[in-house]
Amino acid sequence: MEYRFLVNSDPLLLLNLELADPQRAKAWGIDTINGLEKIKERLQLLSQVYPDYLQEIKRSGLTDILSHLTTLWNLWLPLSLHLAQTRQQLNRPLIQGILGGQGTGKTTLCSMVSLILSHLNYQALSLSLDDLYKTYQERQNLLQTSPLLIWRGPPGTHDIELGIELMEQVKQAKSPILVPQFDKSRHNGEGDRIAPKLVERVDILLFEGWFVGVQPIQTYLEDPLTKESNQRLYEYLPLWEKLDQLMVLLPQDYKLSKQWRNQAEQKMKRTGKAGMSEEQINKFVEYFWRSLPPELFITPLTENTDLVNLIIEINSNHEINQVRTTN
Repeated sequence: MEYRFLVNSDPLLLLNLELADPQRAKAWGIDTINGLEKIKERLQLLSQVYPDYLQEIKRSGLTDILSHLTTLWNLWLPLSLHLAQTRQQLNRPLIQGILGGQGTGKTTLCSMVSLILSHLNYQALSLSLDDLYKTYQERQNLLQTSPLLIWRGPPGTHDIELGIELMEQVKQAKSPILVPQFDKSRHNGEGDRIAPKLVERVDILLFEGWFVGVQPIQTYLEDPLTKESNQRLYEYLPLWEKLDQLMVLLPQDYKLSKQWRNQAEQKMKRTGKAGMSEEQINKFVEYFWRSLPPELFITPLTENTDLVNLIIEINSNHEINQVRTTN
């Protein structure tokens, strides 16, 4: 999909293309009555955003501009408009949860949506579950009582109260607020918390992570790490309750995480930075799968209409395969 094709197209043609995918049209609230107005609104926003979009693509090191333009039109633009509308209806800051495994594009989605929302006069803040990690010393102490938590990441390695306090401040529109930050390079890659950053205003909080919103289950679990992670999920429920909405970035096959993580490491190595070997990557990803097996914890969540409002299915090429709502 080319930019010139989009901006020069008859909005009615674009509407018909949108309605040809009923699930996506429903997700964005598009029908034959309001559709033309919504397409024109998206086209106008595209024209405003496009120069900054190109700069962001270049800054992020992304190469396939046409592929990402399709994602811009089909996902990032309508999602941003949806978030802005929801924020307006709430009449207070919105907290949007984003659940996605390694390589599903959480960081790119958050940066692009934040950029677009700025053109709609909304200030977005991206917060990762990683930013809520316990300090290095706290995690070292944790190992004494929970030796299975050898890597940061699984339930139990985060400061939940820190997240709850921040989200309460966001919902109450406090200003300014201190936002936690975590530096993964400290202590030879073990990572540690660093000084928080001062943020003046937050209209929409994009809270992303690999198990954001995931619920504990009542199934018999044999693996000791899975059992401990499942039990610790109960501690996270008060944090999840602060979310207004939850979307899921769902790979067609969760095993794609290994492939995507390998690609990311190779890209990083080409820039001269140190990276993990394929064997190290496999062990790392499998540790996360052991912690919360996707088929037990993620798949059932996508069928829970009370928790999830939007599902974005991603194929092996990192392209959007399907967008659907659970309502």
